[in-house]
Amino acid sequence: MNTLFDKIWDAHVVQHVEDGPDQLYVDRLYCHEVTSPQAFEGLRARGIRCFRPEKIVCMPDHNTPTHDQDKPIADPVSRRQVEALAANAAEFGLTHYGMMDPRNGIIHVVGPERGLSLPGMTIVCGDSHTSTHGAVGAVAFGIGTSEVEMVMASQCILQPKPRSMRIRIEGTLGPGVTAKDMALYLMQRLTTAGATGHFVEYAGSAVRGLSMEGRLTLCNLSIEMGARGGMVAPDEVTFAYLKDKEFVPKGEDWDRAVARWRTLCSGDDAVFDREVVYDAADIAPMITYGTNPGMGMPVDGTIPADAADKALRYMGFRAGERLLGKPVDYVFLGACTNGRIEDFRAFASVVRGRRKAPGVTAWLVPGSWEVYRQIVSEGIETTLAEAGFEIRQPGCSACLGMNDDKVPSGKYCLSTSNRNFEGRQGPGARTLLASPLTVAAAAITGVITDPRTI
Repeated sequence: MNTLFDKIWDAHVVQHVEDGPDQLYVDRLYCHEVTSPQAFEGLRARGIRCFRPEKIVCMPDHNTPTHDQDKPIADPVSRRQVEALAANAAEFGLTHYGMMDPRNGIIHVVGPERGLSLPGMTIVCGDSHTSTHGAVGAVAFGIGTSEVEMVMASQCILQPKPRSMRIRIEGTLGPGVTAKDMALYLMQRLTTAGATGHFVEYAGSAVRGLSMEGRLTLCNLSIEMGARGGMVAPDEVTFAYLKDKEFVPKGEDWDRAVARWRTLCSGDDAVFDREVVYDAADIAPMITYGTNPGMGMPVDGTIPADAADKALRYMGFRAGERLLGKPVDYVFLGACTNGRIEDFRAFASVVRGRRKAPGVTAWLVPGSWEVYRQIVSEGIETTLAEAGFEIRQPGCSACLGMNDDKVPSGKYCLSTSNRNFEGRQGPGARTLLASPLTVAAAAITGVITDPRTI
């Protein structure tokens, strides 16, 4: 029997190019302000329109400031990019959720939360973390700018079919261990190239035990293992999450859709090109010590003896050293990795009744206005305010240095984002990746802390 990936991919093949790629039909194209301008220019140069504009959703997120969004953007480059997306969407008749629109946010947060991303779909965006949407049981992957133009013009893309891989995680996660820790553990074990050329299906009892938001975090980080994308077979957790969302089928159409989605799974006899199995009990709260997401370890561990010298010099660490107790200058909760309501609930559960550590700058940035509204309605904003924290406005924020939220050179930031490359959060910034629980523990202690001790 075919794998889940095979079922969705093969159902979308318009034609196969002999000794070449597949022409793949695309159900949903997401556009943000960074990778779309050249694609729109390409359409203008050819004098053509978007083939199926109703399949395209546009949203600024990378360059949006996380404060004063009701005012013009101060940075001229960011302002031009955000304004260009709005103008292009209007010219080509595309759905556009601009700043201050109640449906705006990070595109990889908004897509699932509004039901724009559904099981069985093919989904693309000019952003590597498009793999996030695979958590609903879709084939979702990032594409380049020229490919964005290709999809706009034809609603298809030329793409070689990746190999299939299944990662099974069996058992039960321990206390204080989250989906983020699961992903960092996989990257530590497999390295950042361990899934190169593959499309990953996550399976096993520990994966099935994750909430939908945990699955979104796990799939988000697939690209950091070199995978083309990641996915989880849709099940009752998926259906409960999607039911009644804005763009999800309603009434009898919902019943028919769920019946169809239940068929989206890999059979017991499905054959994968590669398969690995891990025990959830082996996963601890994780933290990175280097300059790629695969350079991780248990938060209470020691930096490996064979760690790359260049990375350690940049980070100011030594092999054999423990990170527990090291001071932290900044903490960041947010990004398409951990900017959902469940992440803010987790952070609040740690800081409730405590106070932010003096000297720590905290950026708590919801992934969308919908998440912000939930933070307020659930009383999380009050809890955080009493602990000395402030909620910012939605956007990619300190995940990458494309807006105002940049970490100063030499400063340490414990971050829930997805990448810790040199300068990723600002020139010279030193990033350590961790879960919302671990970030919250540092926010109130001022130092790297095992969340299991809080």
